Amino acid sequence: MPRGQKSKLRAREKRRQARQEPSDLVEAQPTEPEKEESPSSPSPSFEDVPQSSAATGTSSSLQLPGKVCSTTTVAASVSDAKFSEGATDQGEERPKASQSQDTIQRRPKGPVDDKIALLVHHLLYKYQTKEPVTKANMLKHVTYKYKNQFSEILRKASEHLELMFGLDLKEADPNRGTYVLVNKLDMGFDEKPGNGRFFPKTGLLMIVLGVIFTNGNCATEEQVWKVLNKMELYEGKKDIIYGDPKQLITKDLVQEKYLEYRQVANSDPPCYEFLWGPKAYTETTKMKVLEFVAKIHGRAPTAFTSLYAEALRDEEERAQARASARARAAALASGHSSATARSFSCTK
Repeated sequence: MPRGQKSKLRAREKRRQARQEPSDLVEAQPTEPEKEESPSSPSPSFEDVPQSSAATGTSSSLQLPGKVCSTTTVAASVSDAKFSEGATDQGEERPKASQSQDTIQRRPKGPVDDKIALLVHHLLYKYQTKEPVTKANMLKHVTYKYKNQFSEILRKASEHLELMFGLDLKEADPNRGTYVLVNKLDMGFDEKPGNGRFFPKTGLLMIVLGVIFTNGNCATEEQVWKVLNKMELYEGKKDIIYGDPKQLITKDLVQEKYLEYRQVANSDPPCYEFLWGPKAYTETTKMKVLEFVAKIHGRAPTAFTSLYAEALRDEEERAQARASARARAAALASGHSSATARSFSCTK
């Protein structure tokens, strides 16, 4: 074979080997394992949740942050918050079968916990949009594959909604399977115009009211922040749900008259303390706040002996005040009727 032909054959063979080598290298590379979808921060996947608009480049103001979905972690931090030493050492020992949130956290997380978080996400969206809540809709979008465990998932999701946002899930019509979400307080500032992606702040307010109540109806700023820090809320650090916590509890809730924030007399350097505001006394009671605190600790309200006695006195005083108000109204109505009758008789 001529030398030139041999050179051409060798060059052709080298080119052929060069073309095969990259293919061999690719086949030799280990395949990257598929990434599992993180259950702790799922994005809105419901058919009725508006998604980002490709045309406008904007996203729905009602899309919820991952923190809302990780409710078991947040709820556990609430359950770990000790409102006062006196609120944890009264009454009988906590029962082993307690349904408190910290008990829930001790179990390893699994698919059911993910469904609880998704259901909280779904219910909060329904509350924001004021859309009806139905069992059929919840099963369709959230827990259809776990319909045999629906009651348990719904119960735990309801607990998280109450602890985090102060929302009560009530069954409106058992026959139709409809539910309604009710705010524990009528906090209108949650829905002010322009506050597009709002989150109910009632849960946080109930916690602060609980701190105040369990510390002799007056809590120092340090005592309040000690509890809020356990919820991963810090002074000067913005939160995805509550915004600026300091702004919320020292200005917004004070302006709405749910809290009173004042300087401690003769304190130098100045220290501050919290009290219930007049609107808190109007819209809730010590008994309701104690029930909220007791649920967080996984105990009955009666376990907090002195606090329960104080809450009972508050209930009695309110009942007496209502009775007195009714008596005054009846007396005024009776006096008006008598005056009208006398005026009528004089005209005859």
